[in-house]
Order: sequence, then C-alpha cells, then structure tokens
Amino acid sequence: MVIAMKKILFILLFLFLMLSLLVGCGKDTDSNKPSESQDGTSSITTPVEVDFLKTDADMFTERDNKTDYDESKAVTIKLNGTTATSSSNSVKISGSKITIVEEATYVVSGELTDGMLVVDAPDTTKLQIVLNGANITSKTSAALYILEADKVFLTLADGTTNTLANGGSFTAIDDNNIDAAVFSKQDLTFNGSGNLTVTSPTAHGIVCKDDLVFTGGIYTVNSASHGLDANDSVRITNATLNIDAGKDAIHAENIDDTSLGFVYIASGTIKAEAEGDGIAAGAYMQIADGTIDLLVGGGSENGSKEHSDNFGGFMGGGHGGGRPGEMRPDSSQGSTITTDESSTSMKGLKATSSMLISGGDFTINSADDSVHSDVSVIINGGTFTIASGDDAIHAEDTLTVTAGKIDISESYEGLEALHIDVQGGDIKLKASDDGLNAAGGTDQSGTEGGRDGMFGGGMGGGKPGGMGGHGGMSSNSNGSIKVSGGNLYINSSGDGMDANGTLEISGGYTIVVGPTQGDTATLDYDKSATITGGTFIGTGAQGMAQTFSESEQGVVAVSVDNQSAGTKIVLKDKNGKTIIEHSPELNFAVVILSSPDIKKGESYTITVGSASGEFKAS
Repeated sequence: MVIAMKKILFILLFLFLMLSLLVGCGKDTDSNKPSESQDGTSSITTPVEVDFLKTDADMFTERDNKTDYDESKAVTIKLNGTTATSSSNSVKISGSKITIVEEATYVVSGELTDGMLVVDAPDTTKLQIVLNGANITSKTSAALYILEADKVFLTLADGTTNTLANGGSFTAIDDNNIDAAVFSKQDLTFNGSGNLTVTSPTAHGIVCKDDLVFTGGIYTVNSASHGLDANDSVRITNATLNIDAGKDAIHAENIDDTSLGFVYIASGTIKAEAEGDGIAAGAYMQIADGTIDLLVGGGSENGSKEHSDNFGGFMGGGHGGGRPGEMRPDSSQGSTITTDESSTSMKGLKATSSMLISGGDFTINSADDSVHSDVSVIINGGTFTIASGDDAIHAEDTLTVTAGKIDISESYEGLEALHIDVQGGDIKLKASDDGLNAAGGTDQSGTEGGRDGMFGGGMGGGKPGGMGGHGGMSSNSNGSIKVSGGNLYINSSGDGMDANGTLEISGGYTIVVGPTQGDTATLDYDKSATITGGTFIGTGAQGMAQTFSESEQGVVAVSVDNQSAGTKIVLKDKNGKTIIEHSPELNFAVVILSSPDIKKGESYTITVGSASGEFKAS
C-alpha cells in the first residue's frame, strides 16, 4: 500500500513539473488555440530589414518593361529556312548567319533550320529584338548569340510562339566558350507577352555574362545543364518560367566579385524540375512575391538523410544535429555554389550570402535542404509547402521568421541554424530528427553537459520528481532558440526543440509532440531554458526529459507513464476553468505545460485520459 502511494505521488510530482513547461503552438485539436499570442499580444510582424534590401526600382528600368515599338521604323528580318532577308543594311546576312550591327528595333519572323542570329553592335548600343513567330535552330552553336552591345531587349510579340534551340553540339566560332542555346556577353532583358521555348540537349539553356532580366512573357526551358545561368544577376518580375534542367534551374554566380551573382524575384511564376539546385545565388537572394514550385533532385524521397528509426539513433556519436561522428548529408559547412559530379547540391532555394523572403507561394520538394543560406535566412511572409530530404529551412548563422505560413510535411530537421528566432507566423513541421535545432560550435550535448549534465546520466538531479532544471554542466555551445510570437507546431522523432546553448520563450503558442522511444526529449538545452510568456504544450519521452530552468509564469511538468496517441490532456484551475486542452498525435510519457494563465504557487488539476491529479505550479 505504501509502495503504491509512493508511485502515485511520483507520477503526480512528475506531472506537476512537466506541465510547467507549456508554451503551446496550436493544432486543430486544441480548443483554446488563439489567433494571437496567449498573453494577448499580437505576433510580431514587423519585417526584419537587411543591408542588401532592394526594390523593384533598383532592379528594373522603364526600358526593361517597354514592349511597344514603332512598326514604321522597325527593321524586318524574315527567315526562310537556310537564310534570311532584311529591310535594312544594318543586318548582315551570310548564308544562315544573320548579324545585327546597329542600334534599332528588329522584328524577326520565320524559320531558320540551321543558323544563328548574332548581335555585334557598338558597345553603347541599346537595341530591341522582337520575336514575332521566329524559330531558330543552330546544330552546332547558339541560336541567339549576343557578342557586343550595351544591352539587348528581347520582346516576345503578343500571341506568338517562338523557339531558340541548339542541336546538341557546340563548335567554337571565336574565343568565347559558347555553351547555351541563348548566349549573351552583355545585359539581356526578356519581355513581352508571347511564348518562347529554349532547348539545349547537351548544355545550358540561357547564359548571360552580365545581368539577366525577365519582365514578361512565358518561357519553357529544357536543358542538360543550368536552365538560366548569369554572372551578375537574375531578376524576374511578371514572367512565367517552366524549366527542366540537368543541373540548376536558375543559377547566378560571379567568381570574381562576390557582391554579384544575386537573384531578385519580384513576382511571376516559376515551375522547375532540376537535378541540381532549384534557384541558386552565389551572393544574396531576395524574393518579394510570386509563385514558385520546385522539384529538386527527384524530391525528398531521394534524400540521403538519416532517420530516427532508432529514435534518437544519431549514427554513432552524439545526439542531435551536427554532432561529431554524425554522418549528415551535405551539412553545407562552408559550402559553395559550384558543384561537381561527385557531390551535387540539390537544394530548393540556395544562397551563399543571406536570403530574404517577404512573400510568395512556395512549393518545394527537394532531396537536400529546401531553403538554405550560408549566412542568414529571413522570412517576413509567404506561404510554404515543403518536403525535404534534409533540413527544411537551414541557415549557417541566423534563421528569423516574423510572418508567413510554413507547412513542412517531411524533413530531417525542420528549422536549423546557429540562432533561430521565431517572432511570428504559423509554422507546422514534421521532422525525422529534431524539430528545431540550434547548433553552435562543437555540438556535444550528448556527451557533456546538456541532458547528461542535468541528470547525471539519469533522472536524478534537478527539480523534485526527477525532471531536470538547473544543472551543473559546462558547455561551449553558443546556439540559441528564441520564440516571441506566432504559432509553432512541432512533430519530431528526435528532440522537439534542441538548443545547443540557450532557449528563450517569451510569447507565441508552441506545441511539441515527440516520441516516447529512445534518447529524445521535448526540450534539450545545454545552458538554460527560460519562459516568460506565451503558451507551451509539450509531450514526449521521459527518460531524458528536461523542464525549464527559469520561469516567470507557472509551469506544470508531469510523468504520466505511457499514454496512447489521442489521449486528451486537460488542465483546469481551482475554479474549474479549462486553461489548456490538448490531444497529442503521438504516444507520450511526459507532459509539459505553461501559459500566462498558470500562476506560480497556485494549484491546478490535470486530467490525462481517465486519471486526474492536483498539482502546484512551479
């Protein structure tokens, strides 16, 4: 009888400790999930600004958008199979090679079965080429070759269908390494409202050694290598691009000037299937709006990620992401845009510098990270549907989310960065390892400090009832997770929130659903975990569980033995008012709850399934 009473008391104490960890992030089964932070303040939605912030006025000129022209002054070029005719001496015709040598507007129509259109005009020239039902194929070079000019504007006439194609091989015609169906040494802008198909069966689709701009038109690009490849930048607005590429769908990189090689997308529609990266920038990437649908590397099913099939099975060394001995796929430490055959990058959106996303509709299915930056990722809006074979969103330094809707159906780790800062938005993720992972320095929380340091290898030290609180460990990890707003729902087979450093929750509504098996925990931190606001609801395994080390609001944390998925958890105050109600979608053995409505020192009743107990919040 005495033993039974002690067991009941232990369970109640454990429940008490676990409930104090609540910081919820809602789900449909949570009847009290708010549309704003639990403390009554709206989620922070003030966009985070960056030093490279650009505007459409910076990126596009009036001439980029100009598609009209004076037909009476335009030069006509009529293609007729093996040669062409023209209305002006500014066009030089030599067999099937047609060369434009002066500034004017040129209207091209007809078909050239094996030839090329060349621009070789003075370097101050700004000229316009209108494709008005033009079909050009070059069997051994570029169909369109822009050798010299200041800038060329390629306009697709309304209602027309046009093609520019290479036949499968390239024979040198000068000192330039022509390796695309469209090859430009100068600035090139595509505009208009017609259709253009670009085909390159053995090389790139469109190559521009300067700025490559799209301000209108519908494009289909099929290429064995990069679909679009630019040295200085790729800029897109109001255009529709359908790309099938053997390497990157869109690639910008300047090996001589790291400030160049950026990607700017203001609007438009991009649908791409790529064996390399979807959209890759050697410098920064900025996306303001648009619809982007990427299938990369065959999709998430082709990712060489680890799983937590052994639940916390971190493949021979350490626990969590980025530990020594952990064979992570393309961890991208110091990664570069350039790829080779032995190690192909297959990321969705990738920037060597920082990435800023302010809006848009994204569908990304990638074998590697879906969104990746070697510096920082800032999401100020947008809707994301992500399936990743590795991390869904990864930044080497800082990952910030202020707004937007992010739905991650599959990932190795959901959000990963040295510093993760969730200020707002609606995030729902599923991860085969950690949901959120802040990895800094040498991540050794599985062997020194962290949970082992908290518990002395078991459920001993820390707060009464066995839940770890203050620990006497030493760690050099400097990662951080901050949650100050938004709704965050985490379903993870590893740790729910793994802060290799510090964890701070001051707002928002967070739910963590973890497994009951293995070396996993709802919360895992090396230095400290504080909660000063917001709602937290966490369930998972009890073996290595941690609670918050500090709190300004009540925390209830309890062990509940093994409970089945769907078992209802209800927390009520002394007046019978329901504070929290939640039904986890995975089996669970511990419950951690905290909210502004839970007051330290006051008693609460927690019901798990058919069992109930009264506990005092810590």
